[in-house]
Amino acid sequence: QVQLVESGGGLVQAGGSLRLSCAASGRTLSSYAMGWFRQAPGKEREIVAAINWNGGSTYYADFVKGRFTISRDNAKNTVYLQMSSLKPEDTAVYYCAARPATSYTYYTQSREYDYWGQGTQVTVSS
Repeated sequence: QVQLVESGGGLVQAGGSLRLSCAASGRTLSSYAMGWFRQAPGKEREIVAAINWNGGSTYYADFVKGRFTISRDNAKNTVYLQMSSLKPEDTAVYYCAARPATSYTYYTQSREYDYWGQGTQVTVSS
């Protein structure tokens, strides 16, 4: 079983940047595909970005393409989400998620993930 802890959230002005981190313990992340999701008040959880086990394949939701970058450092057991050009509509709780997988595949549905972090709040002011 893997435990995930997100960090790096906070309050930022529109146009600013943040880097979220998701640190894993209990298992090496090199055997897991990873995803970042977010959930705003009153809305459903949605995929933001996903990455396969070795970083060779990535996915971005249309609303973050060109602004966010997902990456991973398996040696550090950590996955990152670099967020730039932030908008007020990016305000949400951001979650990282993991599922065992060593294929070239990434996963975009929340039901496909087995492990979740507790979330980190990102607030973008206008």
